[in-house]
Amino acid sequence: MWQLTSPVRHYPWGSRTVIPDLLGLPSPAGQPYAELWMGAHPDAPSMLADGTGLDAAIKANPDRLLGPKVRERFGNRLPFLMKVLAADTPLSLQAHPTTAQAEAGFAAEEAAGVPHDDPTRTFKDPFHKPEILCAITPVEALCGFRPVQESLHCLAKLQLPELMPTIAALARGGLRAAIPQLLALSARRRVSLVRAVATKAAGFVAEHDPEFINTYRWAATLADIYPGDPGVVISLLCNHLRLAPGEAVFLPAGNLHAYLCGAGIEVMASSDNVLRGGLTNKHVDLAALIEVLDFTDGKVPVLHPVLGPGGLRYPVPVDDFDLTRCQVDDDPGVLTTSGPQVILCAEGTAVLTAADDEVVLEQGSSAFVPAGLPVSARGPALLYRSTTGLR
Repeated sequence: MWQLTSPVRHYPWGSRTVIPDLLGLPSPAGQPYAELWMGAHPDAPSMLADGTGLDAAIKANPDRLLGPKVRERFGNRLPFLMKVLAADTPLSLQAHPTTAQAEAGFAAEEAAGVPHDDPTRTFKDPFHKPEILCAITPVEALCGFRPVQESLHCLAKLQLPELMPTIAALARGGLRAAIPQLLALSARRRVSLVRAVATKAAGFVAEHDPEFINTYRWAATLADIYPGDPGVVISLLCNHLRLAPGEAVFLPAGNLHAYLCGAGIEVMASSDNVLRGGLTNKHVDLAALIEVLDFTDGKVPVLHPVLGPGGLRYPVPVDDFDLTRCQVDDDPGVLTTSGPQVILCAEGTAVLTAADDEVVLEQGSSAFVPAGLPVSARGPALLYRSTTGLR
């Protein structure tokens, strides 16, 4: 077992308190702490005590660290990445590709010679990126498209002439017609549309009209942050999701989403493929986004954990990753799995024991456990355990 030193990403939307509090650093911090990465992603791998990156250690001994099943299925790489995500302001509207889409897009950009650090590059690797977010504070998010009839009502209630082309496209051709229509608007029309939507939405909020009040409140807020961004109008077409601590949401390929505020444990397939659709100053590849988006409408289910080996498990329909919430006390609890594990101590102090090896995890620290290694944990502590879904 190895204790990990893991990198923090300081994106502007991050919180100045959640991750610093977790790590025992001065809080509020002088800069935003957006994400704590725990894993072997080549862009920011966790480090071992001797300065070796976890990615390099795995490549040097994949059979022992990953196990034969994981190596056969995913190659010589850890197929998941675990994060603590903490947002004080909204992230961009985004979606992720399927494996086939990622492989094709990556191959095309490689053949075209697009540098990996080019800001217009869309596919950074040939992997898909499904993900789960388990709330550790209340979380609000936009997640998937709400039922079309509900969206039509939400738009029509604003009674804006500027929205009539979007309403007509949505009524005639559904989301597959309405989303491209919004994203293709000229800069001038975007500014006037977003301004009108924000003003009318804020009016309903001020009147305490309960219908769509959270949707309208966020539209007005997003317009203040991103004036003239069509993502403000697209947000009206999305489900508004609220997660209480302990609840989770699974985001498959093609799901358009944006975390608005809050903090959680995020586990994903280890990929950096993000296709943005709005609420951003970064590059938006309209053609690639439309190709990747899942235009299915409907409510997105909130995930509740089920009792599984080691604790409360959040079932997901992919085998790249698996997340378990483990509450351990003074009596050792078995955490052995057939695949590799990354274990984060979120509260308290945990002692991991395996044969003649012992690792002490204080709050905010994490460890890597090789595949199949018999390991137990005692606390009192709250742990989050990531592994693969292979059995």
